[in-house]
Amino acid sequence: MTDQPWQQESVIRHSQRLIKSFQHWTETPLITGSVEEPAQSLFEAPFVVVSHGTESDPIFNYGNAQALALWQFDWDSFTQLPSRRSAEPVEQIERDRLLLEAKSHGYIRNYRGIRISSTGQRFWIEDVILWDVLDENYQRCGQAATFSDWKLVGDLRET
Repeated sequence: MTDQPWQQESVIRHSQRLIKSFQHWTETPLITGSVEEPAQSLFEAPFVVVSHGTESDPIFNYGNAQALALWQFDWDSFTQLPSRRSAEPVEQIERDRLLLEAKSHGYIRNYRGIRISSTGQRFWIEDVILWDVLDENYQRCGQAATFSDWKLVGDLRET
């Protein structure tokens, strides 16, 4: 099990891609303030950040600590999970449509949907920003999402 994935060279590079791509598309910073260790700051952020690659059945390649806790996975298990499995089958059609919309525009805002954790806990995600991840040559290398609003289905408390 990887306790501090943000220290891995590949995760540091990917974190930089997430941060730069978000800024590129939205013209706003993903993380703010004076950040000495961007990969650590992103991993420990109080909001969710997830991403997947460009495989035909995309696999999650990043989930910060908040995402891992919400989906109830450790790093190694989460980064082997097809991202479609984060949504119930009935939600996957809408999820796929939004991924295509983000791909054609670079990003979308204000997505809302239901996701499911590894234990079957369902939760709403709200005010989601979904964006294309670009590599150092501005080539698309995946998609990412961030949000700070979620609530358990059937739970009236905001988290």
